[in-house]
Amino acid sequence: MSDRLLPLARRLVPGVLAVTLLLTGCGETADRASGRNADGERAGGAVTGGGERAGGEVTGRPDTGSGAATAVPTPVDGGTPPAVPATLRFTGRTVDGKPFDAATLAGRPAVLWFWAAWCTRCRAAASHVAEVQRANADRVSLVGVSGLNSGDAAMRRFVADNGLGGFPSLADDAGAVWRRFEVTSQEWYVLLDSTGTVVHSGPLTAAELRRRVAALS
Repeated sequence: MSDRLLPLARRLVPGVLAVTLLLTGCGETADRASGRNADGERAGGAVTGGGERAGGEVTGRPDTGSGAATAVPTPVDGGTPPAVPATLRFTGRTVDGKPFDAATLAGRPAVLWFWAAWCTRCRAAASHVAEVQRANADRVSLVGVSGLNSGDAAMRRFVADNGLGGFPSLADDAGAVWRRFEVTSQEWYVLLDSTGTVVHSGPLTAAELRRRVAALS
């Protein structure tokens, strides 16, 4: 390559990589790029690291360590409230505009389902997700997380059309929760045990979702 073409190549390569990530197919994984194993699980389990994922809110406000950033969940048995793990120290809003605090999920297993309103695979999975939520509602929390430029109106329509009113769905078009859990494509599941440790991150078939959620503790 001539010396005059080298600067142009250096400018083009980063752009090509960014477009490649943006155009990741509906449900396509990026396991090798994100350090996940063949089962879609991250080595090490829980989300760790600095910056935005270090325990502050996804809105960008840092966690002062005082506990004021997140609400303390109330124990159903009147005992000591469960500790809020770093993975659940974030806030957001639902597709119908209500505030959401992930700290309220502390103390029992949780499933985060990442979807986009225009994703056909997400639409096909919606009925299975709703069924799994209903079957495990007494012991597992399920939260939908919509993003990837879906738009508020499209998000609300997706929830209504697919009977997803039984659990909260977050409007995350800015991608804050997606980045927090290193999600790289839609139709993705993050499963957390009762301690807030990530035990699975990646796509799941309907059968795998039922099996894994049933095994959560």
